[in-house]
Amino acid sequence: MDLDLAQVRAFTATAEELHFGRAAGRLGITQQGLSKRVARLEAALGVRLLERGARGVTLTAPGARFLEPARRLLSQGERAVAAVAGAGRPLRIDVWGHLYAPMRTLAQAVDAAPGLEVEPVPGRDLPSVAAAVLRGESDAGFGRVHALPGGTDAGLTHRLVRLEPVDALLSADHPLAGRDALAPTDLRGSVLRYPAAVDRLDFLTRFATRFGIDGRVGSTNLGLEHFLDQVAADPTCFSLVPADGPLPGRPGVRTVPLAGPTPLYAWSLLWRSDRGADRGGQLDFLLGAFTAEAARSRWLEYDPARDWLPDADEAALQP
Repeated sequence: MDLDLAQVRAFTATAEELHFGRAAGRLGITQQGLSKRVARLEAALGVRLLERGARGVTLTAPGARFLEPARRLLSQGERAVAAVAGAGRPLRIDVWGHLYAPMRTLAQAVDAAPGLEVEPVPGRDLPSVAAAVLRGESDAGFGRVHALPGGTDAGLTHRLVRLEPVDALLSADHPLAGRDALAPTDLRGSVLRYPAAVDRLDFLTRFATRFGIDGRVGSTNLGLEHFLDQVAADPTCFSLVPADGPLPGRPGVRTVPLAGPTPLYAWSLLWRSDRGADRGGQLDFLLGAFTAEAARSRWLEYDPARDWLPDADEAALQP
């Protein structure tokens, strides 16, 4: 039988989101249109792929068996189109970790590679970006990479491209705000404020665990200005920000360098293992630009006697 790829895409989006509204939004169609596509696919296959109930959407046994082959089918379709029409389009890169300003690093590498066409897209977080890259909706992702729950990073490759020192971000009224430098252990009596939910930021959790920071509180991610307001209003808390990151001229907060050791934030480029040279070699071109810029700007310098990295990031430095 001939499968309609639009119907297959509607099914996979719904199976991944487990929500018709979110899946429809992702595909840019109406929820009614999405439901019709899934229903037509089920009719063509002669099986029910999804169960719709009061508690939401779930996969049936046939739906679970169909999902991975459906993803492969969509990927092959996208590669077929790219072979004749997509080689000239910009390299699509999902960028996440926006409060840490990842575009600074990506832009610096792209600026050093004349002729490279890149289309940055704001990603939500690592799991959503990884899923988009695996589906072929994005060519690569850029941000901090860590192990994903359930092993959903299988089929992905990443390369460490920059290690960036981080500073402590404090209210101007914090007892330590007047110091010229701090050791991470100096912050043990303070509360680590996350710029999002506590379970969403692996680096901050690893930092807190390593240096004995027991007090931790999450926030709603409403942007940098809102987060700075929260920090300024609470002299018991602190957070971490890139040392080179531009902060708006915001009264009431101060950044203090960390040393003894200096924590480093690891930026990586992420892509599908089977598409490492996609888009006419543009991804390889970008990787080369990162390598050259890292050498010029000393982005990958690391001294274990002076610096701290989470274990997985440190392992990524090994040859």
